[in-house]
Amino acid sequence: MTLDYRPEHLDLLDTVPLSPGSVIQTEGVAYDESGAPLDGLLVWDAAADGPRPGVLVLHDWTGEGEYVRTRARMLARLGYVAFTADIYGTGIRPVSDAAAEQAHAFYADLPLLRERVRAGFEVLRHDPRVDPERIAVIGYCFGGSAAVEFARTGAAVVGTVSFHGGLITHEPADVAAIAAPLLVLTGAADPVVPDAAVVAFEDELRTAPELDWQIVSYSGAPHAFTLPSTPNYRPKADRRSWVALQQFLAEVFG
Repeated sequence: MTLDYRPEHLDLLDTVPLSPGSVIQTEGVAYDESGAPLDGLLVWDAAADGPRPGVLVLHDWTGEGEYVRTRARMLARLGYVAFTADIYGTGIRPVSDAAAEQAHAFYADLPLLRERVRAGFEVLRHDPRVDPERIAVIGYCFGGSAAVEFARTGAAVVGTVSFHGGLITHEPADVAAIAAPLLVLTGAADPVVPDAAVVAFEDELRTAPELDWQIVSYSGAPHAFTLPSTPNYRPKADRRSWVALQQFLAEVFG
């Protein structure tokens, strides 16, 4: 499958060198959730042998597209099998106000949001190249919120990472079901997730004393600080958060 990428995404991809002998391959996957058609992209290194860890990648509020596919290719270069789940549905790739409306429709129906993530998780879990006992979920913006919501279901993941996601709190708290470490990477200058929202989220996490969690705030970083096609892009925070992800994955995958 041949894919064309914008220069800023190619530059992002090039921050992860391609190892000698690696053969990165991609495959579009059509699947569904309760009859709703969905489309994602599976990315892996065909030169690697045997089952390996998998990473489910959840998109921002513009839907499954070039940005998360770039991140998936970066993860494949690190030796993982990555799958870009489609939360919205086939052909639903909104922009501007329509993207906000689409995201908010899912925020208003968290059970549906969780099930859409689960559908993507099942695609990755059943891929023969993936070790089904070693799958992590990561997400960006809307996808960061979705990743945490999926973790709340007690999903059999080894770790969850949110990049500048909205930090939704629940009343009563329901974080006790989270079964694996949680890493939240947020901007310290994010008006969408202000300090009060971070503190409220931390307070909810503290209701589960055994839960392994970490929240990292990047100075001067606004919302969407990892997206190179936006004015909010902050290269330093992007680099640091990517390093934090790699360290987290190395730890949870063992």
